Amino acid sequence: MLPWLLFVGGLIGLTASFVLTVERFALAQDPDYTPTCSINPVLSCGSVMSTPQAAVFGFPNPLLGIVGFAVVTATGAALLAGGRLRGWYWLGLQGGATSGAVFVHWLIGQSLYRIGALCPYCMVVWAVTVPIFWYVTLRNLHRLKPADRRLAAVTRYHSVPLACWFTALVALIAARFWPYWSTIGIAG
Repeated sequence: MLPWLLFVGGLIGLTASFVLTVERFALAQDPDYTPTCSINPVLSCGSVMSTPQAAVFGFPNPLLGIVGFAVVTATGAALLAGGRLRGWYWLGLQGGATSGAVFVHWLIGQSLYRIGALCPYCMVVWAVTVPIFWYVTLRNLHRLKPADRRLAAVTRYHSVPLACWFTALVALIAARFWPYWSTIGIAG
């Protein structure tokens, strides 16, 4: 399962990051450009792209996604082809997946509570980053402590934490933007 998750999740994240990069460059060339993912006041890539949070390290954040998801995709492809990766590689992948998960959660907080808008392509990145982090972490923990009963229980019910995470994220989004949803008839 992990090789397919890395390959498909990496491709999805890579595609979303690439599209975001193209949109960001188009917006940089023409300030009047409306990104394809700017749908309404809440789902608005343009609103998110024009903030300092969109270039935390001095360049557009999606460039990090292009690099990171290319590595994830290549890792999945190598595993699907029967490759065996060394421990140091898995530790590096864990570091990258953990950094990506931390960064994504910071961006979620910024989108919800500072910027007040959501970027649909960014949400796609969120949706693939967390499962990649979770399953890489489970794989690495299992390799460190294969006989740990608690880890075996977590592994058996591996999808529960992800379901809880997605449910919590949807609840946070619904609560944060409830006034908007209710005015357009979605909420009631």
